[in-house]
Amino acid sequence: MEKTKIDWCESTWNPVTGCLHRCEYCYARSIAKRFSYEGATLDAPPELQRIWIIDSKGSGYGNHVLRYPVDTIDGKKVPYPYGFAPTFHKYRLREYQKKKSRNIFVCSMADLFGDWVPDEWITEVFSACKAAPQHNYFFLTKNAKRYAELGELLPSNNNMWYGISITKESEVHNFNFLPAFRNTFVSIEPLLEDFCVEQHNILFRQVDWFIIGAETGNRKNKVVPKREWIEEIVYECKGNNKPVFMKESLKDIWKKPLIQEYPL
Repeated sequence: MEKTKIDWCESTWNPVTGCLHRCEYCYARSIAKRFSYEGATLDAPPELQRIWIIDSKGSGYGNHVLRYPVDTIDGKKVPYPYGFAPTFHKYRLREYQKKKSRNIFVCSMADLFGDWVPDEWITEVFSACKAAPQHNYFFLTKNAKRYAELGELLPSNNNMWYGISITKESEVHNFNFLPAFRNTFVSIEPLLEDFCVEQHNILFRQVDWFIIGAETGNRKNKVVPKREWIEEIVYECKGNNKPVFMKESLKDIWKKPLIQEYPL
């Protein structure tokens, strides 16, 4: 995708789509459902190749591989033919190889580091990044322990950034799984409750960049963060000389010009 509404990056790139986290506030799930193909089963058109991945516990994940794009089926555009089921779009691996340098959010429509994603998919994405070193690549996951499991498979290139998504106090400890000796960031979006930031000074000393955003959409129980929640995070970032990027979703809450700093 050449353009994106995600204001902290210039492009999104989705060689892998789909996620099994089931977050109730997820924007990507509704997008994938809208542009899916209801008949994507074993008797689907031949261009939809299906594979199965079995984890160590013996449970089955329905993962899919597409070697060629599916432009339309029955006259309908289907960029996500399997909906939000994990799908590897192998044909997208070289999309940015010859494009001008930019900041790219990798897999905005997936969690590339979910437990259901095979190591092979991840390493192929990394190889594609290495083949186009002119870009900065930002990875974001709710499953940061996968970083630790991959270990040395994680490239340490200066243009690679590894992030974790945090929404509430009980998730803050997951920053400990961020990889050492690599660029790291934390996305606090959507901000669902007040953080006890004074208890997490190590977090603000060790992480390189912070993004803050509010929940978007029209979910019934949508959470609107309080201004003081945001102020506490920004204060801690400033006290540790860490850049912070406030998303446009905070505009009506913050009231003042948004702070939009980059680590690059």
